[in-house]
Amino acid sequence: MFVINRMRGPSSFRALNVMDHVRYQQGYMPPACPPWPPCPPCPPPQHPSQPSCLPPLLYPPFYCCPRSKYDTNFMYVNNVPPTTTMKDFAERISQTLFWTEIIRGFAVTLSHIFMEPATINYPFEKGPLSPRFRGEHALRRYPTGEERCIACKLCEAMCPAQAITIDAEERCDGSRRALRYDIDLSKCIFCGYCQEACPVDAIVEGPNFEYSTETREELIYNKDKLLTNGDRWEPEIVSNIRDNHLYR
Repeated sequence: MFVINRMRGPSSFRALNVMDHVRYQQGYMPPACPPWPPCPPCPPPQHPSQPSCLPPLLYPPFYCCPRSKYDTNFMYVNNVPPTTTMKDFAERISQTLFWTEIIRGFAVTLSHIFMEPATINYPFEKGPLSPRFRGEHALRRYPTGEERCIACKLCEAMCPAQAITIDAEERCDGSRRALRYDIDLSKCIFCGYCQEACPVDAIVEGPNFEYSTETREELIYNKDKLLTNGDRWEPEIVSNIRDNHLYR
């Protein structure tokens, strides 16, 4: 490792290794080196204690003219700096002598012993879910029993994981319906773009989160599976859409 340094006086430049660098800091002057082009003129000193020419690569900034606390803007990390009133002094002394912080911690622990626990006995007890919860996918129907999906393929186009595959067909009355609607839940990232893109609220992410499987093939949902989920969770889905309609 070498450090290029500009020397004082008539000598120009010299490559110093690490040991020479440390010794030079302690006042050691290495022997003269072959002449190099002369150094550029040094700037005038900015401080009475600053020499006229210093090695710029050996010393950190403000080495010769260190900054004081009046030259630096300090920013407190805490919101409020510590005060110096007698009450605060007494409190800090009591914390040091009598370990009041430990006593307060034990008091908090003892107070929670006699409170009702916040844990629940899952799966026999279940906590509430947010209306925006994104769980298992489902295809909905109209109250008449007709499928809502019109095979516009907006959900397939919006899916960032490309987990949706749709094949459309035209019926006798000229309407479009989905002949095939597959979702690979092993690829789904549950972003909710499909239900946001659907113009008729056909595909939704319902409240069910208990659908673990043993094989990956079971996570590939077809149209019949999705319609079955929609028929099963329709009341909860309608309630979530009603609670969340102001934010959509």
